[in-house]
Amino acid sequence: MTRTLIVGCGYVGEALASRLVGQGHEVFGLRRTAADLPAGVVGLKGDVSVPGGLGALPTGLDSVVYCVGAKKRDEAAYRAAYLDGLGQVIQALVDEGQSPSRILFTSSTSVYGQMRGEWVDESSPTHPRSFAGEIMLSAERLLQGSRFPSTVLRLGGIYGPGRTRLIDRVRRGEPLARSAEPAYTNRIHRDDAAAAIAHLLALPEPDATYVGVDEDPADLGEVMRWIAERQGVALVEAEASQALAGGSRRCRNAALLASGFHFAYPSFREGYGALMEAVAEGAA
Repeated sequence: MTRTLIVGCGYVGEALASRLVGQGHEVFGLRRTAADLPAGVVGLKGDVSVPGGLGALPTGLDSVVYCVGAKKRDEAAYRAAYLDGLGQVIQALVDEGQSPSRILFTSSTSVYGQMRGEWVDESSPTHPRSFAGEIMLSAERLLQGSRFPSTVLRLGGIYGPGRTRLIDRVRRGEPLARSAEPAYTNRIHRDDAAAAIAHLLALPEPDATYVGVDEDPADLGEVMRWIAERQGVALVEAEASQALAGGSRRCRNAALLASGFHFAYPSFREGYGALMEAVAEGAA
């Protein structure tokens, strides 16, 4: 039986844990509160963002997934969660003499600095324009410089059950700022993110880095207009304002597809469509 530790068993981690348990893994989920984890998951309490907040790890680990979330969106919290926390886990594995076959780190497309609608993939230059992207890139390099085989999955914006912010914006009548140029956005449904991690863990020789986004890096206006039409509401549009804070780029997922992965929600249409159906049924 494969023993897998999920560090940061939260929004994506819980979906991954359920999937791995179903595949026959022995799964350990580490987070700040170990209660209410999915069935079959062994809960571990710890906080990797705090020095000394990580206790002894389960022995004989075959794989480790590091998919934590920062406590808040500021530089100190990001550094503590993504860089220092990852360093704690790597050191603990070294100190305990463990030799997992793979550590997978969920990074972010914020490591890219392109802002003019360029296509980017795993081979594109990384020159982040935010503290978040800089810290993520530093964490990637920390892991890839360690003694352990590693894979980095650079996820786009994660949405799914309980994360209906864009649908809520349209319903509330928040305006869409018109722009002369498309404001490309990159996203992935939570269930596809979890499935992609499980898929990469199962590959005998995965690449070092993958971009984890769906197949349609769509203009934000297109997405909001589609949601408004499906909701039967009028989309409020305002005069052009500043560009997206994270830039406008189109992330290409060709490497992930070439590895044999298949999306349950290949575009925002399938993903948001399912969410709206769930909301209508009172299930989201």
